[in-house]
Amino acid sequence: MNAMQAFSQRHDAVRAADSSPGEPQRGRLADRFGRRFHYLRLSVTEVCNFRCAYCLPDGFRKTAPSSFLEVEEIARLTNAFARLGVAKIRLTGGEPTVRGDIGEIIARVAATPGIDKVAMTTNGWNLHRHVAAWRAAGLTNLNVSIDDLDAATFAAITGHDRLDQVVAGLDTALALGMRTVKVNAVLLKASVAESVGRFAAFVKARPIAVRFIELMRTGDNADYFAANHVSGAVLAAWLEARGWSPRPRAFDDGPAIEYEHADYLGRIGLIAPYGTGFCDSCNRLRVTARGKLRLCLFGEGGVDLRDLLASDQPGPIAARVTAALVGKSAGHRLHEQHPGDTRHLAQLGG
Repeated sequence: MNAMQAFSQRHDAVRAADSSPGEPQRGRLADRFGRRFHYLRLSVTEVCNFRCAYCLPDGFRKTAPSSFLEVEEIARLTNAFARLGVAKIRLTGGEPTVRGDIGEIIARVAATPGIDKVAMTTNGWNLHRHVAAWRAAGLTNLNVSIDDLDAATFAAITGHDRLDQVVAGLDTALALGMRTVKVNAVLLKASVAESVGRFAAFVKARPIAVRFIELMRTGDNADYFAANHVSGAVLAAWLEARGWSPRPRAFDDGPAIEYEHADYLGRIGLIAPYGTGFCDSCNRLRVTARGKLRLCLFGEGGVDLRDLLASDQPGPIAARVTAALVGKSAGHRLHEQHPGDTRHLAQLGG
């Protein structure tokens, strides 16, 4: 058995624990494969102010009018999904905090009956200034993208020399008592060993989870992907050789398998879309910043919901979403080098 096969078998075993008989069957949304959806990733903008090498190396370039969902539309959309049993909303981008009304968006989502978790993924560029206000508005869970803890490497990847400010914001979020504070980092071939070692030291005394995400092929990054992709099996082997062990996921967690160690307060996770069975436990849907339902990050097309948001009538939205789920495929086609029509991750919110 090679390393990749062993890695996949271990992950399959952990994912199998997700559907134990005692787990609550929350949510009415299900597809033809029996997967239940109780988690919505809602993009609020396509704009991003970083220039990450794997996503927008030349920075954000406006290609269409910025007619992103308005606050009232977001509130109506959230209400409709909550009535379908969705209890967790993650606000994404682009970079969601470039919106001046992000605090109001958080507050409206948090006030929606049935919504238990309001999460946000951010690059952290102004986190230290605003996270207290976002927490007060109702933000419960936070993910901060930090691709490396070496300042020079961070700047080379993101195009910004802001590592100190981002980490300061992360520590402020920890002090505010968020339910969870997590870090996202893209796994890159050139720096994998050094980067994982730095993050392991980082979580020694911090109760956070650092999740490494396998670099994914998109429409715009073929050359970068070919030069920098490394299998998640490399990270799994590094962790297990040092005494880390995988823990079961909570029912509304994302796709990460998280590893824990008795000597560390924090955890290290892996999101491995190229691993076998990755899509079997899919539990989330996506809505773009322009109001289009996406059934898969690497799918094609989508189902427009925005025409139903002119009034607060959740019934038609629920009917359209439920009907669309019939067409959700069993999995993505990344193994075939087919990213669907996803040009870059900022387009759909990752």
